[in-house]
Amino acid sequence: MRASWRRNLVLTAIAALVAAVLVYAFLPQPVPADLAEVSRGALRVTVDDEGRTRVKEVYVVSAPVAGRVLRIESHVGDQVEAGETVLATIQPTAPTFLDLRGKRQAEAAVHAAEAALQLSEAELTRAQADLEFARSDLARARKLASGDTISQKTLDNAKREFKTSEAAVAAAEATLRVKSFDLETARASLIEPGSEAVTRRDEGCCISVRAPVDGCVLRLVQESEAVIAAGAPLVEIGDPRDLEVVVDLLSRDAVRIREGAEVAIDEWGGAAAVKGRVRRIEPTGFTKVSALGIEEQRVNVIIDFTDPPERWRSLGHGYRVEAHIVVWQGEDALKVPVSALFRSGEDWAVFVVAEERARLRRVAVGHRNSVAAEVLDGLEEGERVVLYPSDRVSDGVAVTARPPG
Repeated sequence: MRASWRRNLVLTAIAALVAAVLVYAFLPQPVPADLAEVSRGALRVTVDDEGRTRVKEVYVVSAPVAGRVLRIESHVGDQVEAGETVLATIQPTAPTFLDLRGKRQAEAAVHAAEAALQLSEAELTRAQADLEFARSDLARARKLASGDTISQKTLDNAKREFKTSEAAVAAAEATLRVKSFDLETARASLIEPGSEAVTRRDEGCCISVRAPVDGCVLRLVQESEAVIAAGAPLVEIGDPRDLEVVVDLLSRDAVRIREGAEVAIDEWGGAAAVKGRVRRIEPTGFTKVSALGIEEQRVNVIIDFTDPPERWRSLGHGYRVEAHIVVWQGEDALKVPVSALFRSGEDWAVFVVAEERARLRRVAVGHRNSVAAEVLDGLEEGERVVLYPSDRVSDGVAVTARPPG
């Protein structure tokens, strides 16, 4: 009897223990979650985008005349001095090749010029003979006029003929010089590339293009020797100590920015961010295709450095940077992490942890950035909220703080 009673007691105890284990196993467990406190502090809202540095004043040195520019010996980064440093040397271009018809025409022009020159020489000889006869005739007339043998009119006619003959000789000599120049012009049309007249250069044949300002070479537009037209760009120069940052923002972001706004510039390779200030927002936008192939309207925002040059001296022309332009900031804002916010209908909401349970609460949100949002109504400083709430978290569900790490 006593053994049966003991067996029943043991079985009863085992059944109670199993029942207790089952009840505990099926009880709802608190949901582990990351928690954060609502706090007060400084909040800054920025527009962030990539930008690039550039020299404020870039000078493009162009060819003043058409010709053959020799290979530019300067290199990118070389210092130049205004009016002293020769950036490029331009020579006259070589003549073009003549086809068969052009060559025959040029040869015919030479023969015609030679014949015209011979004709001018003959005309000069005839004029000189007339001059010699007029001189002799004048001498005889003067001798006869001294003895009153001829009239004064006859003497005057002899003088006129002499002067006319002198003028004819002078005209014939001038015509001869013109024809000789015509012959040189005709012969020049026969000069072809590679001839001695082309390869031989006089000292004053070339034009030296000099630097217009002090600075350094930023880019060689035309480095190798080539035939160029007048106005062709050759070299870009500027002062790399006078830098600015240009950021092309989406037009909807650019309208939020004001001139004079503070800027933090980082991701440029330096140890710390560099401060800047918006100098200009260009009034004209342009279309740019994004990496996803979407056309976007962009606006250039120009930023000046406000930190001493020693902090950003290693930057150069065309370097990539990250710009964070401040559009709003508050020094004592009530902040909640953005990761705690979610949409509940048309409103923003968070899960507030009170008495170890999550309570749904709608909040009014003001300015926000990628980390925190300004709370206008619905939360108090020091309250705890659930970060990244999952579908297991709902109103009234027990939650527990997830261990750090």
